[in-house]
Amino acid sequence: MFAFITKLFELIRTYIAYFLQSSQTRQIEYNRTAESTAPVLFIVFQDGAPCKLDVIIVGCGLAGLCAAYPLGKAGHRVTMLEVAPALGEIGAGIQLGPNVARTLIRWGLKDKLDELAVKPRAISFRRFDTGERIGLDIFGDKVEKDYGAPYYNIHRADIHRLLTELALPWMNLRLNTRVVSVSTDAPRPHVVLESGEIVHADVIIGADGVRSTVRNSLVDGPDNPTPTGDAAWRATLSTEKFMDDPDLRELVENPEANIWMGPRMHIVGYCLRDLKEYNLVMLHPDDESVESWTSAGDVEKMLRTYEGWDPRLRKIQAMIKSIMLSRLVVRLPLKTWVHSSGHVALIGDACHPMLPYRAQGAAMAIEDAIVMGNLFSRITDKSQIPALLQAYETLRYDRATGTQLTALSLQKVFHHPDGPEQQERDAAMRQAMELTLKEARGEHVPADAYGKNPNAWVDKAKKTAQMGYDADEAVEEWWAEHGASIVGAKEITIQT
Repeated sequence: MFAFITKLFELIRTYIAYFLQSSQTRQIEYNRTAESTAPVLFIVFQDGAPCKLDVIIVGCGLAGLCAAYPLGKAGHRVTMLEVAPALGEIGAGIQLGPNVARTLIRWGLKDKLDELAVKPRAISFRRFDTGERIGLDIFGDKVEKDYGAPYYNIHRADIHRLLTELALPWMNLRLNTRVVSVSTDAPRPHVVLESGEIVHADVIIGADGVRSTVRNSLVDGPDNPTPTGDAAWRATLSTEKFMDDPDLRELVENPEANIWMGPRMHIVGYCLRDLKEYNLVMLHPDDESVESWTSAGDVEKMLRTYEGWDPRLRKIQAMIKSIMLSRLVVRLPLKTWVHSSGHVALIGDACHPMLPYRAQGAAMAIEDAIVMGNLFSRITDKSQIPALLQAYETLRYDRATGTQLTALSLQKVFHHPDGPEQQERDAAMRQAMELTLKEARGEHVPADAYGKNPNAWVDKAKKTAQMGYDADEAVEEWWAEHGASIVGAKEITIQT
């Protein structure tokens, strides 16, 4: 009898906690700035999830950290397993649009982002040989006004450090820890470490990138990435010498993201770290001369490859002392990101690796993590885990897969050789640029005037869909319609 009363009391407490979370402790505020009419939504789960879980996250990259923070803050016991022996500076520049900046700001990172990142005033698409601008989209204050949050260019190491500082108090971080296999047995799956140790959890999240070990538990047979035929040289260099050259000084004083498009190649350049560094990503045909995915590059070979390109660009390349070379690979979209057991799921590059042509790889990974964390802050019973993971996939699959395929399509768009297709692309981009400049001058431009554009960056409808997305709001809307069915699906067994 005592056991029955105890179980009944626990059941009542759980449901009271859930409804208090829904109606009182989850604060929703709409804050409109003087410049913006877009609502900025702040969601705070004060008391955490009524049901606390053991969660393993494999991989301490951006996706893993962005999942660890809301999950840990909701009260779940998060264990982060990372193969690296230390968390150090990695990568180069990345771009974070308002679709993820809005949530990072809600998490209290605005001041640090403003300090470390650069808000580009525009993105310019240029002809490879002359540097002539053939396409333009205005960013800066306009992006913040239109979409309620800034567009940031930031060094990957800087955002990784900020997110590590944010998430570390909410997780148990285990470095130098390699996962060699995953058991998906419900309701307590486990990972096997290289040391032989077995670690159990209620949920396992694979955030371990394009070479994911966790992914292998979801697929049957070989699942090797496919080379795209492209590789990338990456370099960051000080802008100090830029200020001595009038041609280069403008890149610092009027910070834009620039994309030079040429036959089978393109180059992306933009400022980082309070305009003190310039990030250059140079896409070119992969000659498969190296077997490793990332290695030191050959500066002389890079200089020869871009002979005849924009003289301003060549000045920057001449300053480069060392470069990194990365081979770009792709995986076809998975049929599902959630194992049939309902307790193992993938986020970020582990399930939808992105080519860099849309600059949304980091953003899609962070959006995944936001949705995952938001959903699991609402759990009231462990039996809801499969339904919540399925909800995560439902909310994220079409958007992330669509972005993945758009990025793949831009490989061709950016690399047209001179000819009819290149001329058609340039004409469409110039037309869109004229409309953009009209709007900037305050002239009225009908919403349907832009039409479709082969370049998703300057396609008005695609830009709005990409940048206007709010992961927290998407969960709120979905939960309002479907949340009751998840809570109501809980199976209750009371033992007497």
